[in-house]
Amino acid sequence: MPDATHGVVRVTGADDLESAGVRILMTNAFHLMLRPGISAVRTLGGAKPFLGWNGILATDSGGFQAYSLIRQNSTYGHIDDRGLLIRPEASGEKILLGPAKAIQNQMRLGGDILFCLDDCTHPGDAQSEQEASVRRTIAWARESKKVFSDLVARQPQRRTSRPLLFGVIQGGRDQRLRRTCTDALLEIGFDGFGYGGWPIDEQGQLVRDILEFTRELVPREFPMHALGVGHPASIVECARMGYMLFDSALPTRDARRGRIYCFADDKPNLSADTKSWLAFLYMRDERHMKDSRPLSSVCPGPCCTRYSRGYLHHLHRIEDALFSRLATIHNLIFMRRLTDLLREKQTAKADRDE
Repeated sequence: MPDATHGVVRVTGADDLESAGVRILMTNAFHLMLRPGISAVRTLGGAKPFLGWNGILATDSGGFQAYSLIRQNSTYGHIDDRGLLIRPEASGEKILLGPAKAIQNQMRLGGDILFCLDDCTHPGDAQSEQEASVRRTIAWARESKKVFSDLVARQPQRRTSRPLLFGVIQGGRDQRLRRTCTDALLEIGFDGFGYGGWPIDEQGQLVRDILEFTRELVPREFPMHALGVGHPASIVECARMGYMLFDSALPTRDARRGRIYCFADDKPNLSADTKSWLAFLYMRDERHMKDSRPLSSVCPGPCCTRYSRGYLHHLHRIEDALFSRLATIHNLIFMRRLTDLLREKQTAKADRDE
């Protein structure tokens, strides 16, 4: 699912996303709370009408934003057992985002998949921080579930078509902490679970060992979301482990910066080495200047059916917004095809196992 963090997948509209085959979006209740405000979105009909989106909508709580903003810049706020105390740059007021408010905000937005507020960490954080994160994440998950259940009970129309609620598993690279967090969240009871915490280590490598360990802790009947995983090779690897859902701003951000995703072969073998099926084109390269070929001969999107690499190179060089839009749609079509191939592969495996 592409990240529409501020209520938009940059340079695209809902019609562009639909034409690219996007089925589900992830937006962020934390950022929508700050701007334009939850009440403003509610006045405009809720998050889906606000975005002009007819598909499935997931709403992230803001736990990762706590990590990325507060942990890296203490002047923005701080985290304690109550939640996140935030000091927005555009305002002198302080905002406390706790587990109850995070759920209330997401319910008011009208998302289909909601996430509990969690205390996100980096794999390299100190043991004391990992332990505090797990303690808070469990306590916040318990409160989130109670508030969610109470809100659903007060809305009769929600009882038969209520949103799904996901808990987020923290614990860094400590298997004991991951197990403690998972066991507690399973006992509380959720519709699905997310792998929480930064999924990349200090060397920029996927933390494969703990991702796989965490997936094995959760019974297979529950869907698992690899939060923040968006590199095509990482998605393939996590899918092998049993993760079913992914969200990231990486594919669309890469597109705007001129990094284009392509399959290296018309019939990609995702079981083979990554280099045999994945290729990147960098549109700043001069070698594209006089290239009349499309980015991909098998991509059905407007970027490939109407425009040459040479033209896209030109648009990129002059920093025209059309390049960002076309490249974004292209990378989204690539990601859709990639996940379709993974789904077909899993279906075929299930049929063979039967």
